Amino acid sequence: MKGAIDIGWWKLLAGYLLLLIPIVFFRIYRTGLVRPTLTAVGRMTVQLLLVGLYLEYIFRWDNPWLNGLWVLVMTVVSSYTVIRRTGLRLRLFLWAVLGATMISIVLIDFYFLGFVIGLKNIWTARYFIPVTGMLLGNSLKNVIIALDAFYHRIDEEETSYRWQLANGAEHNEALLPFMQQALRKAFNPLIATTAVMGLISLPGMMTGQILGGSNPMTAVKYQILILLVIFSSTILNVWLTIRFSRRVAFDGMLNLRKDIFERAKS
Repeated sequence: MKGAIDIGWWKLLAGYLLLLIPIVFFRIYRTGLVRPTLTAVGRMTVQLLLVGLYLEYIFRWDNPWLNGLWVLVMTVVSSYTVIRRTGLRLRLFLWAVLGATMISIVLIDFYFLGFVIGLKNIWTARYFIPVTGMLLGNSLKNVIIALDAFYHRIDEEETSYRWQLANGAEHNEALLPFMQQALRKAFNPLIATTAVMGLISLPGMMTGQILGGSNPMTAVKYQILILLVIFSSTILNVWLTIRFSRRVAFDGMLNLRKDIFERAKS
């Protein structure tokens, strides 16, 4: 099988005509989403073109230090995005989120690439960078949902939380209902998507491998493993993030600090 058909630059530009469809609807219904859409597409285009340019050189050089540095940059950007999207204070939560993300990525990468795939050098750019990118990209949304649900619900139901502590509950026991809710909100969509994978949609990695000329069954096996890796990495990332961040989110009396939010509540 040959690789995927290359797309010429003029054909790529022709693809942008599809944007007329959402723009027309946004204009008709006066949603105010035309400018954000064009801005988002513009940023996406520039970012992906730059990624394609420097990944070509990173893959060619395949230097372990350079590969590790690039993954570190990806991890920092991911952690920053998580904190900003949850409305939590960057200076308080950065190290907790960054540490949790790094640990989950390192553990899963080493197991998956080193043991399951059997790479002699897990730092190989063609495997290490794309797989890590998929882990970070897919866990990003779930970590945001879990953190947001956990801390904002504790803040909203502080009376219930304090009542449990006053009646002798340990800290973990008092936090259990909030942890349960956070995990349900974060993982119900992922579980639903996983359950219908292959029936409703063909995942991106599998489609990409097939277009690139891989045997469909080989693509399926890779996709199954990637889904398992993403699920495991995400739950580990969420749990570690909440565990680490609790050290700065509560005071000595186990009260939720009001200054953890970007806009501190009075």
